[in-house]
Amino acid sequence: MALKDRLLRMIRADGPMPVSLYMQTCLHDPKEGYYATRPGLGEDFTTAPEISQIFGELIGLWVVHEWIGLGRPAPFSLIEPGPGRATLMVDALHAMAQNSDGRACLEAMELYLIEASPALRKIQTERLAEHAPKYLSVLDELPDQPALIVANEFLDCLPVRQFVKADGNKWHERKVGAKDDELIWGIDKSDDNTPQFDQHDQTGVELQPGLETFALSLAAHLKKTQPLRALIFDYGPDDHPAEDTLRAFRLGKQVDPLAAPGECDLTVDVDFSELRRQAEKAGLVVYGAVTQSAFLLALGAELRMQQLVKAHPDRAQEIFESAKRLVDPADLGTRFKAICLSSEGLGTPAGF
Repeated sequence: MALKDRLLRMIRADGPMPVSLYMQTCLHDPKEGYYATRPGLGEDFTTAPEISQIFGELIGLWVVHEWIGLGRPAPFSLIEPGPGRATLMVDALHAMAQNSDGRACLEAMELYLIEASPALRKIQTERLAEHAPKYLSVLDELPDQPALIVANEFLDCLPVRQFVKADGNKWHERKVGAKDDELIWGIDKSDDNTPQFDQHDQTGVELQPGLETFALSLAAHLKKTQPLRALIFDYGPDDHPAEDTLRAFRLGKQVDPLAAPGECDLTVDVDFSELRRQAEKAGLVVYGAVTQSAFLLALGAELRMQQLVKAHPDRAQEIFESAKRLVDPADLGTRFKAICLSSEGLGTPAGF
């Protein structure tokens, strides 16, 4: 049975479903979910590591710098949630191997990945075979040792709940319903447990409960008295996102989120102000968010581009254009942000 038909059957049996459940099912259903069946990196969407090797290389240097700042622990965990085709990690580990400090860091490292897609796990295992990656199901399974975490475009896939104002100033949850064998948007006016918000000037609110879960999972590691740093890249505004940021992408084009469930990537803007609030509430120290452009330039993106151009003059224009996309305000440079969540007493991380 197609995922759309199963969703229709679920709605007829249990009533309209929250946007969060719709997202979770479309992305992670083990049979017809997007990540289980058709991971579309390079087809439905392209991430920064896929655009230019400079991104992953600079992250590798950041890992070495922060490992030294942690006191060169051995062993330590390097963790990437949602590693995609492992391009970021391949480039990062290659860059780390280019100097003595990096090689020492590699020797001390235990590599862990968090990946729900069987298809992507296969690719990751093959591409990172030299480093023998191990898999965790959730961040709560972090080993009891110092940890550095790198997450690129991971939080934007966490499901959201959406609420809209109707009947005067009363809030109702937006849900996915069914009509004539089609999925439709609607609001649940029968739910008396809907939270009420103070946003008097807004007609809608979008909440990402997974941000609190993410922060609490990192904070749980602090209770093991082990130092931790998590470097996170994602897209979203400096303040709260718009009232509805849910988008679907298929074959590089934006499409209706209800049109082809399980066949599209679903994504939302990350609320960085809420992530900061939840992280600080959980006892973490927060640096940023800063623009991806500012972060990468601070780490030496321009110098690395010049080195690559000199080494590969026949590809100079290609290298320049790819690097430009990472930092150009008209492209990824300002829409994407970098933020670091950290245990106390470690000082300011590189790039911030």
